Order: sequence, then structure tokens, then C-alpha cells
Amino acid sequence: MTVHRTIPKSPLTALKDARLVRNFSYVDGKWRSADSGEAIAVTNPADGEWLGEVASLSGKEAKGAVDAAHAAFDIWADTLPQERARLLRRWYELMMEHQEDLALLMTLEQGKPYSEALGEIAYAADFVEFYAEETRRPNIEGVTSHLPDAEVELWREPMGVAALITPWNFPSAMLTRKAAAALAAGCTVVAHPSKETPFSALALAELAERAGFPAGVFNVVTGEAPTIVEPWTQDPRVRVLSFTGSTEIGRLLYKQCSGTVKSLIMELGGHAPVIVFKGANLEQAVTETIKAKFATSGQDCLGANRIFVERPIYDAFVEKFTEATQALRVAKGLDDADIGPLMNEKAVEKQEAHVSDALAKGAVLKCGGKRLDDLGPLFYEPTVLSDVPADADILSEETFGPVAALLPFDTEEEVVARANDTEYGLVAYVHSQDPRRIYRVSRKLQFGMVAVNRTKVTGAPIPFGGMKQSGLGREGARQGLEAFTEIKYVCRDWA
Repeated sequence: MTVHRTIPKSPLTALKDARLVRNFSYVDGKWRSADSGEAIAVTNPADGEWLGEVASLSGKEAKGAVDAAHAAFDIWADTLPQERARLLRRWYELMMEHQEDLALLMTLEQGKPYSEALGEIAYAADFVEFYAEETRRPNIEGVTSHLPDAEVELWREPMGVAALITPWNFPSAMLTRKAAAALAAGCTVVAHPSKETPFSALALAELAERAGFPAGVFNVVTGEAPTIVEPWTQDPRVRVLSFTGSTEIGRLLYKQCSGTVKSLIMELGGHAPVIVFKGANLEQAVTETIKAKFATSGQDCLGANRIFVERPIYDAFVEKFTEATQALRVAKGLDDADIGPLMNEKAVEKQEAHVSDALAKGAVLKCGGKRLDDLGPLFYEPTVLSDVPADADILSEETFGPVAALLPFDTEEEVVARANDTEYGLVAYVHSQDPRRIYRVSRKLQFGMVAVNRTKVTGAPIPFGGMKQSGLGREGARQGLEAFTEIKYVCRDWA
């Protein structure tokens, strides 16, 4: 934690709209620094260059954000759905108008290739547009009465203040997926972005202010996560908490929220299997598995972690997959990259540890396996490990980086059992041309989402989420809005 007295020039000055770069938290319709004057420095993971600093608020100030959201809740909940829809729609339009600036900002603070950042901004905006439309849907359901002379209705009402905790790997999309649903439902929001990528969230707050959201409805609080989030978990006025991040932190938040019995929405860790059966379109399977493994430089909860290939086509798959991996361009995010830097030193060390462990236990290194120090300390070469043994750490732990683990299998029953042998259950990928096998395997896999012969399955209209310790609830779709509501049952007689 540092306070800079001499301020160097930041690459963020390259943005066309300088007002999108905000250094202060956004609370109750005002931009505010920390009372202590403390700030957190933000750097570019590609080269360590200083980008700027953001206010590091205290726990007391985090509670003040809840004060503002709570005070605004009744008015926002009573706002006509058409008006909430109009404001969300305007927020969406502003995001798309500033798509290039928002993507540049994201690439600079997160490191992902600029083309991927552009895609994420469109993806993030899509949630806002989707929930602008969902806001207008009626939320009263008639029920056939079980009592004579009684009318029965079910009302969906907003829960109250929603606390949103978002990660660094998708700093815009994870915020809008949560916030747009909560706001559409009639909740007010206190959001905490990762301290590694706060500028993306603050830029969205700037655009929300321009869109005309009333003070206190949408608040973004920057600082150290334990300092900001713990008071929210203890505050009974925060009725729902939505978190995207590791299963380890999810368990901690689960415990912290138990005292106030909050509703929880959690998208936690993943350990995705890819299953390639003989008879699959080999070229397509390789292409799609490259996407599943290396998008966001492998730093994706949907990232392929265990790649199972049926033995008759295993050698051919390994050869083609290795060739495709070697063709990936590693560079800074603004230099036409396929793979950018990892987020921090801890992430690079995890790649090194998993590779070292797998090789020591008998895996074969087909390509990669080292840092690219000529590019910078956080760049790791896209890596392929074949014949990975069952006891290798990479087959039980989420890698979250550009290291692919390949291994053969012999039977459908075997591979389904191995794929399910994990505490995680977010997404699985299946490649086959046999419709009966596709159906059987899709039913047997213990994952919240199954992608067949493709990689991209996410989007605003689908309920995103996992089974087991990959999370609770769903985000996106109608279910994502309903997660921020309570059902009120009204039984009415006419006197």
C-alpha cells in the first residue's frame, strides 16, 4: 500500500475520454478518497509500469456505502420497472459508445489481449441490455387457490442491499452480470472490485453516473478486500452477497455470512475436463480445446484443466494440439497477442510448480515449460504436458494458467468417472459425433454446464453456474434476476 507524492505520467492518459479514469471510490453519488488518504497502486502486469492509484477505504467507509445503498433502497425498489429499464439501457449504450476506451483500460490493468478485452466489454454490456429488457417482465404469478373464496398470488420483491465482490480476470463482465441483475430486480448495490483491476469497475461507475442512476443506488468501493468485505458480511442490511472467485475464499465468505443468514450467489473454482472420443472431428476438437485452455491466458474458471483423449486418436491429438499451441503468439496485450502476461508472481509460480511436479512423476514435456523472461517476469510459455500421471497435482488442482495436461483413456465409463473425480463441477467439454454417447455422457457428468463440440457457451440468456464446490445459484438468464428477489405469498379474501 503506497501513497505517491510525485505522480508519473500513466499510460491511461491514452484513453480518448480522460474522465473514464477514476481514482476515487463512488459512494452515494460522489467520488471520494479515503479519509486516511491511503491509496493502492495499480500496475500493468505486462511490464510492471505504474498506471495510477485508487483510494483504499476503511471498514467504516465501507459501512458508509451500505448506509447510502440502504437509504436509497425503498425509492429504487418503488421506481417503475420502465424507468429502471431506461437507465439500464442508457448504461448499456454508454458502454458500447466507449467500448474501445474500456477495452484499452482493461488490457493495461489486467494484461489480457486487446481483442479479448474488446470481446469482454461487448459481453459485459450484453448483460446490461438483457436485464434492461427483463426489468419489464411482470413479477406477479397467480396460483390456483386451495381455499374457498381466497385469491392467491406470489410476488417477487427485491431483497435489499446487494454486495457484489468481483475478480480480476473478468473485471467488467463479472460486475455487470451481477449488478445489472440486482438493479433490474430493484436492489441497490455495493460493489468491491479486485484491487488489481479497480479502474475497469470505476469506469463503469462513471458511465452509470452519466446514465442517471440516483445517488446511492450503485456504489463501487475500492480498497483491501478483507477491510471492505468483512463489514458487509456482518451487516444485516446486506441481504444478498454475490461473489466470483476461488472456492477457498468462497468457503470463508460462506462462514462469515452465516450470522446474518444472507442469500448467497457464488461462482467459485473450476477444474474443467475435456473429453475427446474417437470418431470426433479431430481438427475441430483441437481448435476448440485450444480455445478452452488458453483463453485469457488460461486464467479462466472455465479453462480446460484435464484433457482426456481416447487412446486410438491420442497420439494424433497430442501432435496437432502441440503444433497449435506452439503457434500461439505470446506478447503484451496491445501487441496482437494470443497469450498475455499472468496477473502476478504467485500465478507464475503455480505454473512452475505444476509443471515440475508432473515431470517428476513421469509426464512428457511436449512444448513450453518455462518463463519468457525476455518479455517480462509474468509471461509463461504456453505448455503442453502429455501422459500426465493420475497423481500429478495438475489433475487435482486448478492451474489457472497456460499449461495443458493431456492423458489417454480407454472406456466411456472410465473417463466419466475420472472427469467427475473432483470437488469442482463448473463446466465440462465433450467432443463426439455419436448422439447417444453425447446424451449419456452429458447426463452423467456432474457439472453445471456441458459444452458439446464447442467451447463458447456463456452469454446473458443462459444460467451460468456450477455444481458441488464450484458454487451456489446461477447468474445470467431469468434465474440471475430472481436470485436477487424474495417470493412473497399473498392470500387475500374480500370482506
